[in-house]
Amino acid sequence: MPTGIKLQPMEHAKKNAPECPFEKHFPSQLVRDDAFFMSLAYNQAIDAWRQGEVPIGAVIERDGEIIALAHNTVETAHDPTAHAEMLAITQAATAIGNWRLEDCTLFVTKEPCPMCAGATLMSRLKRVCYAVRDPKMGCLGGATDLNSLPRVNHHLAISGGEVLEPACRELLQAFFRLKRDDENTAGG
Repeated sequence: MPTGIKLQPMEHAKKNAPECPFEKHFPSQLVRDDAFFMSLAYNQAIDAWRQGEVPIGAVIERDGEIIALAHNTVETAHDPTAHAEMLAITQAATAIGNWRLEDCTLFVTKEPCPMCAGATLMSRLKRVCYAVRDPKMGCLGGATDLNSLPRVNHHLAISGGEVLEPACRELLQAFFRLKRDDENTAGG
């Protein structure tokens, strides 16, 4: 390890996050539809919260099988690229032994940011399904739409704001509301 670099324990992120009041979903394994896979992404988001991370989760499926599960680890990894989508894309590529994820669908609890939206295009995902639209930083229809650029050599099928949107929105909003409340209480 290079000199001067100090790693902080994972507990640092947990201390800065409020207690998670949400319970995980337990979807039936019998129907592997969009709600099933988004429920698993939601569960990943709860895991993120419990580790002091912004609660965003992602799942990638191929032919009805889960090939990647991830959640944000930006704070614990001290890595600005450790978004749920980026981690899931890396896992999926490793799982199938190919960077082209042409037969895969990404389910994510919030619309991908510029970095993650770019990665969805670069990895040649077949489809992205996200729960909560992001009008400030979302780049698959929210703030902008990288998928609609005319010269992009790959286009995704996109489903946004349709599957489990209320539950995923409530989770995100509660996290930031409680975090602000904790910060205001600690600071004053």
